[in-house]
Amino acid sequence: MSRVAKNPISVSDKVNINITNDLVMVKGPNGELSVPLHKEVTVKFADNVLSVSYEDGAKAKALGGTTRALLANAVLGVTEGFDIRLQLVGVGYRASLQGRNLNLTLGLSHPVVYEPPEGVTIEVPNQTEILIKSASKEQVGQAAADIRAYRPPEPYKGKGIRYLGEVLIMKEAKKQ
Repeated sequence: MSRVAKNPISVSDKVNINITNDLVMVKGPNGELSVPLHKEVTVKFADNVLSVSYEDGAKAKALGGTTRALLANAVLGVTEGFDIRLQLVGVGYRASLQGRNLNLTLGLSHPVVYEPPEGVTIEVPNQTEILIKSASKEQVGQAAADIRAYRPPEPYKGKGIRYLGEVLIMKEAKKQ
């Protein structure tokens, strides 16, 4: 059995789980998420514990581990939620909120406006920090990657948008 898939997922009393043939609905205080199921994977819910089992075969083993990880992320997301912090590094690089949209000044000829997807909330604690929150780990990561793609950190001065705590390996400047 897959090492990941054999670990059971403990579920709190606040979380409601509904299992159908091809979908697991996880509902909690932070929202509602759905995890699709492959036909080779089965999920059982009893005594506040989710368990994943699968048929024989390498593909089914991989699908079992992936399904278990997705379910664990969904349960954690609807109870606690996920967040990612981004940091703007560079002279004149600023972030601000205009309603729900994120307005970025990144040294381009125009301001960049990012409209977050449904279910994702963005906060700006100060001008050089962005906090992205959601119940879905996938949506948080994708939103952070989309924002970071507007101005990824460059390797000579380190200017750009980076994840908080990201370590950049700087290159040496050209020598004459």
